[in-house]
Amino acid sequence: MTTARPLRQDAARNRERLVLAAREVFRRKGLHAPLEDIAREAGVAIGTLYNRFPSRSELVDAALGPLAERAVELAEAAAGADDPWAGFAMYVEDTCALFAAERGYADVYRATVPDTPVISAAKDRLTALKLSILDRAKRSGALRADVESTDIAILTWAAVSTMDATRAVAPQMWRRHLALLLDGLRAEAAHPLPAPPLTPAQLREAG
Repeated sequence: MTTARPLRQDAARNRERLVLAAREVFRRKGLHAPLEDIAREAGVAIGTLYNRFPSRSELVDAALGPLAERAVELAEAAAGADDPWAGFAMYVEDTCALFAAERGYADVYRATVPDTPVISAAKDRLTALKLSILDRAKRSGALRADVESTDIAILTWAAVSTMDATRAVAPQMWRRHLALLLDGLRAEAAHPLPAPPLTPAQLREAG
């Protein structure tokens, strides 16, 4: 009986170490980083990792779910901005800034990870918020009328590509790239687009 309480405390500490280690390793190496690297970062045996998190999905949800929920908070703030264009730009910029800081979350945003209820719920909420932000900016006349939500997803993917290509030499270059892209989305800059937007199904396949 004297060992029961310390064991529970040890298990909780190991779980917390693994969650923090997973977030850090995913940040550096992406979502598909070896689990052995995470165990090593946490200072525990790989068996301990599997005892606490029997599947990669459970670990991903525990480590990156809070980041997905943070993304929802940022989008809610953008949706409540007084100026519709400012709210739209805020949403895109804040999303990309989170991607720049957290490579693992950028991977989660682009992929469908099964059995991640926290992330899935956050992504569903983000989808609704993004549509509301887009609709509001269009109705204000500031955002070009032919932009669809899939276009914004592709735009943020492009920013991620810029981050990956320039992180070592100019880590803020993505902000310049994004500013150019945002200027192209203003209604007064609009020209007819040469191809239709992706459908949501096409976007999932592309990701």
